[in-house]
Amino acid sequence: MANRRDSRIEPSFEGPPRAKSSAGFSVSEEDRVVPSNRKTSAKRQPARTKSSRRGRGKSRRGLFGVLGRLAYWCFVLAIWGGIASAGIVVYYGAKMPAATTWAIPDRAPNIRIVSVEGKLLANRGMSGGEAVGLHEMSAYIPEAVIAIEDRRFYSHLGIDPIGLSRAMVANVLGGRFSQGGSTLTQQLAKNLFLAPDRTLERKVQEVLLALWLEHKHTKDQILEMYLNRVYFGSGAYGVEAASRRYFGKSARDVTLPEAALLAGLLKAPSRLSPARDPKAAEQRSQLVLAAMRDEGKISAKELTTAMSAPASRVASYWTGSENYVADTIVEELPDLIGDVRGDIIVDTTVDLTLQKLAEQSIRRLIDGSGKKLNASQGVLVSIDNSGAVRAMVGGYDYSTSQFDRASEARRQPGSAFKPFVYMAALEAGRTPDSVRNDAPIRIGKWTPTNYGGKYFGKVTLATALAKSLNSVAAQLTMEVGPDAVVEAAHRMGIQSDLTANTSIALGTSEVTPLELTSAYVPFANGGYRPDVHFIRRVTTAGGKVLYDNNGGAAPRVIKPEIVGMMNSMMTGTVEIGTARKAAFAWPAAGKTGTSQNSRDAWFIGYTANLTTGVWFGNDDGGPMKKVTGGALPAQAWHEFMVAAHEGVPVRPLPGTWRSTPADTIVQDEIPSNAAQPAPVPSASVGQAAPSAQKASPPRAVRPAETVDAAGFGMPGGGGATASIKRPVPPGDVGGPVKKRQTSIFDILTGG
Repeated sequence: MANRRDSRIEPSFEGPPRAKSSAGFSVSEEDRVVPSNRKTSAKRQPARTKSSRRGRGKSRRGLFGVLGRLAYWCFVLAIWGGIASAGIVVYYGAKMPAATTWAIPDRAPNIRIVSVEGKLLANRGMSGGEAVGLHEMSAYIPEAVIAIEDRRFYSHLGIDPIGLSRAMVANVLGGRFSQGGSTLTQQLAKNLFLAPDRTLERKVQEVLLALWLEHKHTKDQILEMYLNRVYFGSGAYGVEAASRRYFGKSARDVTLPEAALLAGLLKAPSRLSPARDPKAAEQRSQLVLAAMRDEGKISAKELTTAMSAPASRVASYWTGSENYVADTIVEELPDLIGDVRGDIIVDTTVDLTLQKLAEQSIRRLIDGSGKKLNASQGVLVSIDNSGAVRAMVGGYDYSTSQFDRASEARRQPGSAFKPFVYMAALEAGRTPDSVRNDAPIRIGKWTPTNYGGKYFGKVTLATALAKSLNSVAAQLTMEVGPDAVVEAAHRMGIQSDLTANTSIALGTSEVTPLELTSAYVPFANGGYRPDVHFIRRVTTAGGKVLYDNNGGAAPRVIKPEIVGMMNSMMTGTVEIGTARKAAFAWPAAGKTGTSQNSRDAWFIGYTANLTTGVWFGNDDGGPMKKVTGGALPAQAWHEFMVAAHEGVPVRPLPGTWRSTPADTIVQDEIPSNAAQPAPVPSASVGQAAPSAQKASPPRAVRPAETVDAAGFGMPGGGGATASIKRPVPPGDVGGPVKKRQTSIFDILTGG
């Protein structure tokens, strides 16, 4: 019985599902066991496989569809881009004169540079070089130029799409503009017809002119015109002028290493000129030689020979320190009038008589004492109160070194930087009669010491500046803050980057002689900072004025009372301080400076007529033998200024300030954290200080006058603000002289 009941309730797994068994029991779909599901799954598998295949087919068709649409729209955009480009070309081309009027202008204009008296200083541009035929010049010259500048010159039609694409890729990958894609034909078109503007219009016109040149002239004619007109640096236009300028020979006789050097200059003629940076010029010439070998222009043997025997440069046939001025003017001209396309006359501010006096003074002192004192170079810069440079000597001998140390060499000014420290202190409320304790001090781990290790105890700021006491200068920098000192120096005319730390009080940041001298001019003219300039006017040979320096407004950068106090203090430097050798019949003031181990010796001094700065040192930064600012620089300054002021009516320094008698000096002007004041000795610099001395006698009232802007021919300066912040350009402006790494422990104290 039991067996029969069990057989009745056992469901069948072969047939379709039933709602109930014969005994009335319900059987649901969930009661099915795994074997039944496997069979069903096996039957449904082909359907899913077909669906997956259909999906992949649709995916492929979708991918091809996207690519097709992308190609379509790229094609459409290319068409519209071409139309737009054509429109731009037509638009800018329509603004040009008719092609029938285009003509090749005359070659290599001459730049006649004359002094303020109308005397010739120098000729530039013409440079004594005539046009040389392509078949006449050394064959190495065109081969070198093509190899480094335009390898496909003889195969392109004036523009080189391959070279342009390569330059674009290199610039994108490098993240900066490092290569140009212009052909020699484009460069010639730009030099002949166009302004130096970096605009789309100029680029389009350059391309059109290049195509016109290729249509009108043969490749050899284009290359010949290019080589006879292109600028090779140092005032030399054309290969003949450059060959004579650098090698003392004709372009017909140039050797392979010399041709490589000339071709290498085309990338940056002024910066790579061997007259300015021989090492950079030589490195570039080796790249040219390698390019010539890659192009098959020279053999491996010729390459090896040229690399081992680089071009030798002869001394310049230009002599005289006025050529430093001429080189500076040629560099400035493009910014004033653009490219020089015809003969011009440049009227300068330079007085040729003063220029010769300055050169003679520098050379006489180096010839007489340079070997004994290990001093090989000297600089002198003289600027009048309107900012006009009256003389500039950039080195001992221009014919052997054309590097302009006056405007390009950055050196440590030492104590010649201190006037900006004292000026910041006066603007913060101190006076020349304020008292500080000259004693050993420690600032962090730095202990500034005085020259010779001598200290003078309680001194006025006037005495501290006259005797160049480093302890007091460091104290003042801590009181007003290094940032205030940096701001004051920049406001006065220093353009180099300055490090705002306490050691700046001793002149540890590097500056050029030209900018340091210009920063003293406001002391001499009553507080105004004029634009320093060399060029008064530029005219064509026919008399048309291309540029005229009308002076412009000189902003006031120091209050009149501060000018009076500074002039009173810096007069002490000449009368009783470190620059007594500079004194002459005129009221004069200034400051000496000496850097570590006498590597740099300075004197920047001024009268109401001229501000003159003098520097002595060595190009390699080698130390001189105990040369200080009060020695050679003060002597050269004295010689020059005596001659420059001969026959000129004496004028007092500007500004008015009256010293407070010594017995009324307020003692609480010394900061509360300063050391206890010590008795003020009467000993001079370098002598041992006795234990007790009487207080310093009161300073006499110095003759002075308050001068307004009109007194120096500087319009519009009278109402200018008293605090002018000027932007600071990068400190690495030009020049192969490398910065020296100097710690504050190496600073020579005193000036």
